[in-house]
Amino acid sequence: MRNIKLVLEYDGSRYDGWQKQPGNNKSITIQDKIESVLSKMENETVELIGAARTEAGVHAYGQIANFKTNTDMKLYEIKHYLNRYLPRDIAVLEVFEVPERFHSSFSAKSFQYVYKITTGEVPSVFDRKFNYYCFHKLDVSLMKKAAQTLIGEHDFKAFSDNKRMKKSTIRKMSSIEFKTGINSIDITLTADDFWPNMARIIVGTLIEIGEGNIAPEYMEEVLLSGDRSKAGETAEARGLFLLDVKYE
Repeated sequence: MRNIKLVLEYDGSRYDGWQKQPGNNKSITIQDKIESVLSKMENETVELIGAARTEAGVHAYGQIANFKTNTDMKLYEIKHYLNRYLPRDIAVLEVFEVPERFHSSFSAKSFQYVYKITTGEVPSVFDRKFNYYCFHKLDVSLMKKAAQTLIGEHDFKAFSDNKRMKKSTIRKMSSIEFKTGINSIDITLTADDFWPNMARIIVGTLIEIGEGNIAPEYMEEVLLSGDRSKAGETAEARGLFLLDVKYE
């Protein structure tokens, strides 16, 4: 049996996230769509494993997934088949054959997300699906100062919405970088893993700091508290993209 790795991009606007939801016939997920096409490709049951379980409305430039198959199709044939039958808001960028033990999620060493913010007097009609529009001017210098508090290994419990999480919430944040334009701010976060909504809660807190509602020093208090209620609101999903997944 072959192990096939996919590099994917998708517009998550109309999907209920990456992961399929058994028992919920009304949900539409990225995993559902791709598995459906793969299962028809060779008339076999296929389980697609995604590196990151992106949330409803979140997009991806570089999602990684893998599946096991008995197909004899060449890699370029698999790529062409998938892109022919998948909806136009999901695309397969690359296809590789990988060792049997490769697992898109468990083998990953780091994940990188970018959150896109636009400002300005009038929201762009064309960017509205893929950016968070902020009505206030943001002080990026304050946001950068607060972000430095999160660099390193910490317990990020305060930045997760999952109250029943049993696994450790300790994660290592490698970097938080800011790229500014005339009316744009891109925040790129890199860590060894992200819990549900973690990136969006961090960004939501940074936005409140940038608006001047709370001081940069408050970020340390939030981090040490482990209390979700002390952090900012969860930033809108539309501005978040899974940028890259790194492997050794």
